[in-house]
Amino acid sequence: MTAAWGMMGDYDKVLLCLALEHKTVANLKRSGALTIAPATKKTMKEADYLGLVSGNGVPDKVEKAGLHVRKSGRVNAPIFEEFPLTLECKVISFDEESGYLLADIENVIADEAILRDGHVDTDKLEAIAYDPDSHDYLLVKGKVGKAFQDGLTLKK
Repeated sequence: MTAAWGMMGDYDKVLLCLALEHKTVANLKRSGALTIAPATKKTMKEADYLGLVSGNGVPDKVEKAGLHVRKSGRVNAPIFEEFPLTLECKVISFDEESGYLLADIENVIADEAILRDGHVDTDKLEAIAYDPDSHDYLLVKGKVGKAFQDGLTLKK
């Protein structure tokens, strides 16, 4: 499935807000695990399709999207081979009322093509973000500052 609402919950955790009716929610509740692969400029159409079509109604939607799946080596969840970055996660908690899921990041898998000096280069990744106001996908690109450093200039 495609989840538009998520964020880092800590250095090694993610927080997602999921609609309870998704087949993926039933799967992750059963397995206690999930993988997260940020949508990219190259995988935008496939990610959008996965969000448009329910696995409850179209059980072969992954195949129809042209995606290839393999089992994660760390958690009981699938990995999409076409996505260059994957977080392998174990569920810590899932709130049945709000749909909030908190998960530990157990491992990060990154294609060599998106790395620079052993770290993910966000410009090479070409991740996209959903703009709920315009319903557009926007490219997340370009460094604008240095975290925990640039604000120190205001402490004078």
